[in-house]
Amino acid sequence: MTTNNETDNGKKALGIYIHIPFCRSRCRYCGFYSRAAENSPDSGKAMEQYIWKLIGEIAERGAMYRRQYVADSVFIGGGTPSMMPAAGVEAVLGAVREHFVLSSDAEVTLEANPDTVDLRNLRRWRAAGVNRLSMGVQSLDDGILHTLGRIHSAGDAVEAYRLARKAGFRNINLDLMFAVPGQSMEQWMNTVNRVIGLDPEHISFYSLQIEEDTPFYEAYMTGELDFVPEETDRAMYHAAIAAMRRSGYEHYEISNMAKPGMRCRHNLKYWSFGEYLGIGDSASSFMNGVRWTEKPREEYHENDFADNTGEYVFTGLRKTEGIRKSDFARRFGREFWEVYGSRRGYLKEYFEEGLLLEEGDVIRLSERGIDISNSIMAIFV
Repeated sequence: MTTNNETDNGKKALGIYIHIPFCRSRCRYCGFYSRAAENSPDSGKAMEQYIWKLIGEIAERGAMYRRQYVADSVFIGGGTPSMMPAAGVEAVLGAVREHFVLSSDAEVTLEANPDTVDLRNLRRWRAAGVNRLSMGVQSLDDGILHTLGRIHSAGDAVEAYRLARKAGFRNINLDLMFAVPGQSMEQWMNTVNRVIGLDPEHISFYSLQIEEDTPFYEAYMTGELDFVPEETDRAMYHAAIAAMRRSGYEHYEISNMAKPGMRCRHNLKYWSFGEYLGIGDSASSFMNGVRWTEKPREEYHENDFADNTGEYVFTGLRKTEGIRKSDFARRFGREFWEVYGSRRGYLKEYFEEGLLLEEGDVIRLSERGIDISNSIMAIFV
C-alpha cells in the first residue's frame, strides 16, 4: 500500500515545479515573481537563455535526487509559461524525463493565458507530454478583465478553451477570481455559470487578495479602489460552490473544485505535506524538512518539529476532508492531542459552534468554518 508521499517501488514521491517568469504584461493584482517581456526587443533571446538555464538546473537537481524520488507530478507555472515557444516546452520536459525518474502516469500541467494559445502549440504541448492545462481565465466579463489588467477578452478565453479541447486535452482547469472591485454578484455568477457550461474538469476560484508591490496595493493605499465588502465576498464564494456542486463538482480544497477523479495531484502535495522541488527563478521547494526559495527572492529555513506539525495542520485544514489524527501520529511519532492539547481551550468555541469538527479520526473545517479559516488555523502554528 502506498501513501501520498511514497511510490510502489519504495522511493518517495516528488512534485516538480518549474517557474517561467515571463509575462506579456503584469496584471494589476499579481504579486508573483515575473518579468514583463512584451515590449522588450531582447525578449526572445532572454527566453532562450532562461530555458537553457532551466535545463542545466534540471540536470543538476536530477543528479541530486533521482535515486531517492519518483516524480509523479510536474507543474510548469509562472508568469506565463504558454509564452514559451513549443520547442522550449519540449526541451524542458525532455530534460525532466532524462534526469528524473518520471512515473508513467505523471500529471504534467502547463499554465496558459488565453491570449497566448493557438492550436499548433497546443498540439505540440500534448505531444511533448503535457496532459493537464491550467488556463487563467479569471472572468468572462470584459469589464472585470479590464479592471484586473488582463489583456485577453472573454471571447479569447472561450476560444482558447475550445482549441484546447480540439487539440485533445481532457484535463483542463480554469482559474477564476471574485470579489473584484466593482464586481456584482450577477456578474460573478454569470461567469460561474458560463464556465460550468464549458464543462472543464477542474475549477479554481480565488477571492482577490491585495499583495504589496502591485498596482492594486498602491490604489488601495491611496483610497482609489472601492473593495467588495466581506459579506458580499463570502456570498459570492458560497453561491459559486453551490452552483458547481449542482453540476457534479466536488469541493475538495478551500478554493478548488473538480469532477470526480480529477483533483489536481500536484497542488495536493502542497496541502498534504508532500515534497516538491522548485526549479527556476524564485521557485520554492520543500525537501527533507527544509524549505527554500531560489534567487532573486532567496530564502532558506530548516523546519523543526513545531514547524512541521504546524504546517501539516495549517495546510491540511485547507482540504475539505481535513486531517487524520492517525496520519499525524504516523508522521510525527506523537498523538495529535498530545501535541495540541494545551490549545484545546482556544479551539473550544469553534468546536461548539460547529466551525471546526472532530469526527472520529478526522478534524476538519465545516463550510461555515472556512469563512474564518485563518483564525482557526493560526491556533496551530
